[in-house]
Amino acid sequence: MVKPIVHEFNSQQELIAAASDLKARGIHEDNLYVLSHEKDDTKDLAHNADVNTIGLKEEGLGTAISNVFESRGDELRNKMTELGLSDVEADQYEKKLDMGKILLFVKEEDKVNTLP
Repeated sequence: MVKPIVHEFNSQQELIAAASDLKARGIHEDNLYVLSHEKDDTKDLAHNADVNTIGLKEEGLGTAISNVFESRGDELRNKMTELGLSDVEADQYEKKLDMGKILLFVKEEDKVNTLP
């Protein structure tokens, strides 16, 4: 599994602009995933930016079921490790989510140079 590139944003507008730019450069929306600390916010962001959430397909049934019984922080870390981040990276990014950051995971790293 190729580790995704992770980009951090402070606002929905920044996320939407970056997602649009990445799609314009040829990255398919199936390779873009958004994550925020709150589940409802993540769903809204994914809808507004036309990108994905990290769901059953990415997590697998076992992780998805165990997440039901986990704290939100554990659930977020599990989602990130299922996308290919290490436990240490997932812990660092979960702390950023706690501070209100929005994360965009890009799976086609070979097509991404830099975000605006």
